[in-house]
Amino acid sequence: MNNNNDLKNKWITILDILSSQFNDGEPLGLENVIYLIGVQELGQTDNKFNKDQKLDLMHIAICRLLEPFGFYQFEYIDNDGWPHYKVINKLPNLKSGEQTLLMKEAVVNYFIEKELIQ
Repeated sequence: MNNNNDLKNKWITILDILSSQFNDGEPLGLENVIYLIGVQELGQTDNKFNKDQKLDLMHIAICRLLEPFGFYQFEYIDNDGWPHYKVINKLPNLKSGEQTLLMKEAVVNYFIEKELIQ
């Protein structure tokens, strides 16, 4: 990402899009965005998910989002259609704010890759 202002503006754009589409305009948080990406990556958008499945969806999203950074690699899709990733490089020890910044950058990159924002 070019700079923090660019990241911030793109993050706000993503939140505006998702909040209006999925939460009646009420702001979504980072965890909500990660969950929605997990649902998108699974491709089973009409399903109702239990608590454990929701955590699995967030894990799928995190793996997918951090794959371009070299932390995970896609392995396969199981018989139930769930993607699986393997760890390539251990995540560095990051402070909470640094983790949030990394995930926001990964989300912005994902939306650019999917051509949902520029």
